[in-house]
Amino acid sequence: MIRRLVISLSSLIFSVFLLMGGNTFVMTLLGVNLGLRQVEPTFIGSIMVCYSVGFVLGSLYGPRMIKRVGHIRAFAVFSAVLASSTLIFPLTDSIIIWALLRALSGIAVAGSFVVIESWFSAVATSDNRATLFFAYQICAYMAATAGQLLIGFIDPAAFVPFTLGAILLTAALVPLSLTRMEAPTVEHSERISLKAIVRSAPVGLLAALCSGVLISSFYAMAPVYAIQVGLPVDQLSYFMAASIFTFILFAWPLGRLCDRLDRGRIMLAINLVIALSAAGVIIAGGYHLGILIGFSALYMGMVASIYPVAVAITNDRMEAEHIVAASTTLLLSYGLGSSLGPLFSSAMMSWLGPQGLYIGCAGVALLLGTYTWWWQRRTPELPVEEQAAYIATPVDTAGVITELDPRNEEFVDLPMEEVFPDLEEEAIAEASAGQMELELTVPEAEKAEQIPA
Repeated sequence: MIRRLVISLSSLIFSVFLLMGGNTFVMTLLGVNLGLRQVEPTFIGSIMVCYSVGFVLGSLYGPRMIKRVGHIRAFAVFSAVLASSTLIFPLTDSIIIWALLRALSGIAVAGSFVVIESWFSAVATSDNRATLFFAYQICAYMAATAGQLLIGFIDPAAFVPFTLGAILLTAALVPLSLTRMEAPTVEHSERISLKAIVRSAPVGLLAALCSGVLISSFYAMAPVYAIQVGLPVDQLSYFMAASIFTFILFAWPLGRLCDRLDRGRIMLAINLVIALSAAGVIIAGGYHLGILIGFSALYMGMVASIYPVAVAITNDRMEAEHIVAASTTLLLSYGLGSSLGPLFSSAMMSWLGPQGLYIGCAGVALLLGTYTWWWQRRTPELPVEEQAAYIATPVDTAGVITELDPRNEEFVDLPMEEVFPDLEEEAIAEASAGQMELELTVPEAEKAEQIPA
């Protein structure tokens, strides 16, 4: 049973790695390609925002397709759509077609995540749930980092990188197709009304929205910013990879602080650091590549930390049985923000030049920090010992993985016989084979002694 579980998990993790790596690679590739063509930032933002809209739609309606045709067939469809859309990009210069392709890509990526995360939820038990949750996050962010580094080895203006992206996204289908686990059940996630969250933890809802704006702005427009300030493609890949990788480095120390201090103060401090690091990119980033990467990495590490702190603040004020529902509602708020981010940041860049990306995002961070400060003054401070455990929650997923959140006390521990329906039969067969082998190895003398006189 342990061997089967390890093999099944390795296939799931490998699929996650290929899917996330290929997706982030294509996302950055599109921004670099458009930047090299000197397309107006507002047009780039309009194209990129379609991905976020499609992702939200795929998260909401993808499970219906999976229930209708099954997990493997649905994942095959999503992979085919992803690969096909990636290959079509270099065949046309139409902004409308690129926007439609990005929307299809967002729907397909969200549906793929629903399939993969459902299998993670099915294989999880009460003993390994937290480990799987963190392994999923580490794998996703390492894959995103690797996807950025690939940019430095290719010519983004050529056809070949789009072919490479399509290969990675298609290859994600292979490991998952080879799994022998029973297809899990996808349930529609319960949601808590916005009114309930606004009444209990409005800063969490606003922080999720701002997190979506900031993260999507960076993914969509940071490659364009790098091109406009004159970074070569190989240096651009280091710039993007370092910025994404820092979240892994900050996750543990920030979690320690969040479990020892008031989380409202942590949220306020995070947004102040975001504004200061954005100012560092604007003022000192042009002097040396290392300074630019350092300030950008600090900026993005703090930006990626907003959402998990927002979830922690919200869960502190929710009943245990509402944690998953609250997280789902926060994900929708994040999705709305991610749909606004590329439009906002591209407009700022058209108005103020490439530095408008960081000026606008610093303004969003200061706005959130100011509201957090005002909310703290009006809300009684929650004792640290009553706070829920801090979990570095991933956001670039379809939301199914929130069921694995270790804070979720409603988690259902499925017996392994339901995950592997043929497990008991194989165990019996193995035991029978072992018994036959044992009988064959009994010495003849012992058999003779066993014959009654």
